[in-house]
Amino acid sequence: MAIAFSKLKLHQPLQKVIVHSIDLALYQVSVLINNVEYYVTEENGEFLKAHNPLQIQKRLLDISYMEMVIRHQSAYDEMVGHPVSVNDNTLEVPFGRNNLF
Repeated sequence: MAIAFSKLKLHQPLQKVIVHSIDLALYQVSVLINNVEYYVTEENGEFLKAHNPLQIQKRLLDISYMEMVIRHQSAYDEMVGHPVSVNDNTLEVPFGRNNLF
């Protein structure tokens, strides 16, 4: 499910902002609203993305949220030919308003 960036202000404060670490320098954003996760899109329908997490913080400067995390899911096991693990290897690290931009 997706939500347009312009609609985020209607749901303030957001329950959670999740910055997904997709690749070495590619991040996408999802938000948790009423315990439902939505990927954030631009007005043209493309996913909101950035080359570093600080760009996302800056973009969300005027949006109120309760917490922000960076989420990473490793593909290491798949890359080296290990069997698919039953356990989830998702790592979430708190990341909030640090004003480093």
